[in-house]
Amino acid sequence: MENVNNSMQSLIESAGWLAPVLFILIHLLRPFLFLPVIVVCIAGGVFFGFVEGAILSFIGLSLMSLVFYRIVNVFPKFRQGIGRLKEKVFHDRTVSVSQVMVLRIMPFIHFHLLSLYLMEMTKTFKGYMYYSLLGVIMPAVLYTAFGEAISKSPWYLSIIFSIILILLYALLGKIHNQRMESKKG
Repeated sequence: MENVNNSMQSLIESAGWLAPVLFILIHLLRPFLFLPVIVVCIAGGVFFGFVEGAILSFIGLSLMSLVFYRIVNVFPKFRQGIGRLKEKVFHDRTVSVSQVMVLRIMPFIHFHLLSLYLMEMTKTFKGYMYYSLLGVIMPAVLYTAFGEAISKSPWYLSIIFSIILILLYALLGKIHNQRMESKKG
């Protein structure tokens, strides 16, 4: 295994400026390759280190958010498909921006489904990109820095981490609902 790691590291080093560009392209092609965000970000941490990997993942995820916005507006059937997924997963539930930020950290939540929520909440491209950029910071940093540790951690730690995120999501939902009720009343 160490030989493979050393070979990959030397390949990255010999690729020079092309390696980061290819990594960002992998982020853009990730949905078509059916690769989860966490896998690509972990690879960035392994191959480029924490700082460079997190920056490259942030750039790649940000560009993917931009591409998603453009694709959804050019291909309405694609938007309808993501909308059907939203209906199946969340039904009629409203989600706040802060909940979307927490959900972005969860590896089993569909990245573009959350992007659709951001599009519906913000209504403008500028607002969408602002919250998209904020929303991809934590996954890029966490998955790059701790992704390998999370994926190799014992099952009970993964469950505890998931429970903490679910509780945080529920708490943010209650706060959001209370704010909505106070605005109505």
